[in-house]
Amino acid sequence: VQLQASGGGLVQAGGSLRLSCAASGGTIIGHALGWFRQSPGKEREFVAAIARSGGATYYADSVKGRFAVSRDNAKRTWYLQMSRLDFEDTAVYYCAAGARIITSSLGRPSAYDYWGPGTLVTVSS
Repeated sequence: VQLQASGGGLVQAGGSLRLSCAASGGTIIGHALGWFRQSPGKEREFVAAIARSGGATYYADSVKGRFAVSRDNAKRTWYLQMSRLDFEDTAVYYCAAGARIITSSLGRPSAYDYWGPGTLVTVSS
């Protein structure tokens, strides 16, 4: 499965962006789908994930209430709607998918099988 994230860009603080991650070469049905981000000099950190069943969603505390993750299995695409962005959200955002991830592991990058190349989000203050 190949993943391609898109939708990054430059946005003013307080603004919104929607990231998309499109999968090709295989299905995402039955996969947990996640978003991670990495800023210069920092470890890759969990942002959000949607469970294999597509029902449950999980968020890092820093984005809870501002970001929303969703999936469209028919389009083999999932999304990260980001609102009320602030400077601390500036990072390269990565999408990831994994076939056998249990809930307690959704926040661990090593649990995911497939990764996209990342898309840069820059929030200007």
